[in-house]
Amino acid sequence: MPASTPSIDTLPANLAELRASGWRSRPVKEELRENFVTALAAGETLFPGIIGYDDTVIPEIANGIIAGHDLLFLGEKGQAKSRLMRQLTRFLDEYVPYLDIPACAVHEDPLAPITRLGRDLVRNHPERDIPIAWWHRDDRYAERLSPGTKFADIVGEIDPAKLVSGTSMSAEEALHFGLIPRMHRGIFAMNELPDLDELVQVGLFNILEERDVQIRGYPIRFDIDVLILFSANPATYNRSGKVIPQLKDRIGSTIQTHYPPERDMGIAIMRQEANVSLDGDYPVLVPPFMEEIVEQISINARQSNYVDHQSGVSARFSIANYATMIANARQRAIRLGETPAVPRISDLAHLHASSVGKLELDLLGSHQMTEHQVLESIVADAVRTVFEEYVDDYGLDDIGDVFGKGVKIEVGDMLPSTAYADRMRRVPAVWEKAFEVNAAEDRAVRASCMEFVLAGLYVTDRISRGERHGRIEYEI
Repeated sequence: MPASTPSIDTLPANLAELRASGWRSRPVKEELRENFVTALAAGETLFPGIIGYDDTVIPEIANGIIAGHDLLFLGEKGQAKSRLMRQLTRFLDEYVPYLDIPACAVHEDPLAPITRLGRDLVRNHPERDIPIAWWHRDDRYAERLSPGTKFADIVGEIDPAKLVSGTSMSAEEALHFGLIPRMHRGIFAMNELPDLDELVQVGLFNILEERDVQIRGYPIRFDIDVLILFSANPATYNRSGKVIPQLKDRIGSTIQTHYPPERDMGIAIMRQEANVSLDGDYPVLVPPFMEEIVEQISINARQSNYVDHQSGVSARFSIANYATMIANARQRAIRLGETPAVPRISDLAHLHASSVGKLELDLLGSHQMTEHQVLESIVADAVRTVFEEYVDDYGLDDIGDVFGKGVKIEVGDMLPSTAYADRMRRVPAVWEKAFEVNAAEDRAVRASCMEFVLAGLYVTDRISRGERHGRIEYEI
């Protein structure tokens, strides 16, 4: 990483001081590459907070940066594409100098200005009288979402107000600069590239090809120094006609992102991004199997025939569901005065609130099922998957036989944990099986384990279940 600047007040304040300091002008891609190589050689964590990409995505980004390419991040929603793009500013210098010209729309390189205002200032004034300001790396990044974006937004347009004031249409002063010229010497990111209007794509193609900006065909050219990043979903990017071939051809490297290949990685991401405190007045203890079920719900949703695979299922699906599960467990603790709060299977009944809108149904595969019905099916499959990993078949049929004799057990998300031990006296085998899942003596943990076993028996068709007013009754 570039060394941190002690104080901006100690930096050169005019062009003469800047030259005397030995500062060197570098294109933005060269600056990025040199700082990235320094961090790579030092063995630094290149993208803090990014989990599961060390052996796949990050090496491809490294190659693209070292090669000096513009980059396309290609992947489904919730695969950290935007976060990766934003973190590239870490590899810029902490500050870069620019000519302090209030009327200038770009941050001019003091040693290589590209506008008439910048060139005139350097040419007509003593260097000690040319003011220098400093641009922080966090401000050298801008991004735009493609839908609704016009040519004027990112490239520029003739400013009618300036024409009315008498400015010639072919003069620089008649132009209103868009985002890309304003990010000269910085990084610009275009999200959801396939949704960008073809006219704007042509403008981007010209910038990638020639590294200059031409507005309305007038002979005014600016040699733009900018790193351009793109993001796109594979389903739309690869669809014929969505992105012009010339633009695809000029993008240097395509970085393919992906969902976590292992459930443990997904859980680590879920914990990190949910950023939910488990401490406080009402602490929460989350059993491992409950975390695994929440992440398995997302895994199953991505594989479900009911869900549109082209859309994908974002990591935000797991994150929101995890936070909702913990919130309902904490609400129970507050209402009943229990501590710690321990999430249960019955808490998952509230995931509908945090799941609506995050699943795009496959209209053919779902057979007109509602989103709520699809979610219930996916949750049941997730419980079955995790249950079968935890509990072997030995003894489960015996439990089913007990229920077959007419035993009914009612559970619910607002039932006190102390009630579970009393209810399980009628089915001691369930209580013992719950103890096998987790050997904790805490009643709230044992209650959660018991619900897990009961739900597992239900999804494996050993017992039946009825639901009424938020309470679940297991029976034959």
